[in-house]
Amino acid sequence: MTEILMLCTANLCRSVMAGALLTRRVAVAGQAETVHLRSAGLLRDGDAPPAEVISVMADYGIDVSGHRSRVVTSDDLLAADLTLAMTRDQVRRVAVAAPAAWRRSFTLKELIRRGGGLGARSAGEPLASWLDRAQAGRGRAALLGESPEDDVADPFGGPPPGYAATAALLDQLLAGLVGLCWPGHPLAHPSLPTAPVIGPGNASQPGPG
Repeated sequence: MTEILMLCTANLCRSVMAGALLTRRVAVAGQAETVHLRSAGLLRDGDAPPAEVISVMADYGIDVSGHRSRVVTSDDLLAADLTLAMTRDQVRRVAVAAPAAWRRSFTLKELIRRGGGLGARSAGEPLASWLDRAQAGRGRAALLGESPEDDVADPFGGPPPGYAATAALLDQLLAGLVGLCWPGHPLAHPSLPTAPVIGPGNASQPGPG
């Protein structure tokens, strides 16, 4: 079983949407029995997602109303085969909290960019081996600062269209991730909504979600 951890600031918006959307895509790709998704944040436990997140996910046919935030632990990070964060800052925090985990921790955008340069995982290649290849030549200096190249902006506190734009961007990115990690499988299904192509500039500015 491959353990994937989605990480954002508060575990209320981005990681919730990304985890739900990736769970859906992994299931459509026929990998539901081989991948386990969890999400976590950095702030506090027990908060419900904003109404905007619940509404946007409902448009994708996904119910996240029962989700409650939880704070990531070093055990979470060490147990994950792959941690996907929404910003460089969050990956830096992983490197501090669990140094052994940082080599398999990326921002979602970073992994897709690096993986795109490698090409999709080969038939029979373990995901860990493909991640090692994606990690090759990657220094910790690459995590410094903020960059729209690597960061997915937080819609928290912004207008409802910002949440929809973030969800669409995440779904677009996750389609690319599934194509790299589980090639040869369908990425969408006619009965499920498919997100429009929306660039990172459509998402609102970072906040606590």
